[in-house]
Amino acid sequence: MTSLTSIAKTALDKLPPKLRNTLYIRAFGFLKIPMLFYISPTVEELTDDRCVVRIPLNRRTKNHLNGMYFGVLSAGADVAGGLIAMKLIQERGGTVALVFKDFHAEFLKRAEGDTHFTCVAGPGVRALVERAIKSGERVEMPVHITATVPSKTGDEPVAKFVLTLSLKNRGKRVI
Repeated sequence: MTSLTSIAKTALDKLPPKLRNTLYIRAFGFLKIPMLFYISPTVEELTDDRCVVRIPLNRRTKNHLNGMYFGVLSAGADVAGGLIAMKLIQERGGTVALVFKDFHAEFLKRAEGDTHFTCVAGPGVRALVERAIKSGERVEMPVHITATVPSKTGDEPVAKFVLTLSLKNRGKRVI
């Protein structure tokens, strides 16, 4: 089994980062949060500083007015806001539990095309992960996500979100 795992890891490491990250989030969705798998998010960019996730507007994601359903917009914000933290937690090998404590949304326009969710809170999230690992206490910070529809409105936001990221180290305290 170990050799199969190492073969799979080697194969994944050879994939372009965009494809590897997209496969990761879709597999996570399939196994843990089926709705994420259903709406087919694509990771356009994932760095230590920034995350951009695209969700297509299609039969699965639109509402009766041919705009993106607000639940799908919320899921996109969730993915963009949480993916940086998931990446940093994995890199540290930590056993940090990640949840969102609260959620605030401002819907500005209808999202009438593929929607991009952008989070640029990477440096703050990195510091939060470090604090969670070292302290063993629950730590929180607001994470801002902006949704845009580049094909229709360019960089003009169609929605803005603030989610409070809450982390707690479930493993041993690290000093």
